[in-house]
Amino acid sequence: MAREQDILKRPAPKRPPRLTSRRIGIHTSSAGGVQNAAERAYRLGCNTFQIFSSSPRQWAPYELGEPHCAEMNRLRASYDLKPLVIHTNYLVNLASSNELFLQKSMQAFRGEVERALSLCAEYLVLHPGSFRGSDREQGLLRTAAAIAASTEGLDLDRGGLTILIENTAGAEFSLGGSFEQVAEVLERLRGVVPVAACIDTCHTHVAGYDIVSEEGLYATLQHLDATIGLNHVKVWHCNDAKAARGSKLDRHQHIGKGTIGKETFRILLNDLRLAHAAFIAETPIDLPGDDRRNIDALKKLVG
Repeated sequence: MAREQDILKRPAPKRPPRLTSRRIGIHTSSAGGVQNAAERAYRLGCNTFQIFSSSPRQWAPYELGEPHCAEMNRLRASYDLKPLVIHTNYLVNLASSNELFLQKSMQAFRGEVERALSLCAEYLVLHPGSFRGSDREQGLLRTAAAIAASTEGLDLDRGGLTILIENTAGAEFSLGGSFEQVAEVLERLRGVVPVAACIDTCHTHVAGYDIVSEEGLYATLQHLDATIGLNHVKVWHCNDAKAARGSKLDRHQHIGKGTIGKETFRILLNDLRLAHAAFIAETPIDLPGDDRRNIDALKKLVG
């Protein structure tokens, strides 16, 4: 908390922070009010950002006040912060085979969608879930059906909100460890709710895809285009990895300090096929200023 408040205590920049031709940001704290996340993002030099709309590890619903939403929208317009990406609560599992837990997850996810609409967010990121106690195919079916049921009666199109299915590290029972699994969920929801994908570089790497060698990265992008479509990847979570390729261990590292390295991010940021996407870091903060250093590291890679 102290670190986030320190950012807000600093004088506002006299001129806009150096921006790039890409939308680059970081997951930003909403401590003290969701509108503060926009101010923090701007002061860190972002032109896009991601937040949690409530506690990421608690079921208790969070009511957003209309003044907070209005102030968030005012700051976003003033600072040209777009898109706003919201990450769903980590407890939500729409693939659960436990009926009570599934219903709780669906209720929580509907709350996430309602808050995203109130905040005029462009994207809501969702992990496809865990199929423990069932099988992978049934899990994918449940996730798609639960998303459809949870959003019934909510006009996402009018609100400009798209649900993004994120690929995962491929751990046991988790869905989304392959591009094909993400594509299957998207295919089942097309025409039901606005959907697209979020691709996490750390997850992709530890799931087994080669994104480190130049040849491997281009082959992986070709595979991604053939399964999901590069134009359907609206957000890239830019995270280096602490663990080895294929390890299934989801451990994020600072940009250029892990087993992926800077060159992968340089290629992604400068690929014209990805110019429409937002690039958002979810890197650790081990020392004060790590958030700004990771944002700056990404900006410097844009040609």
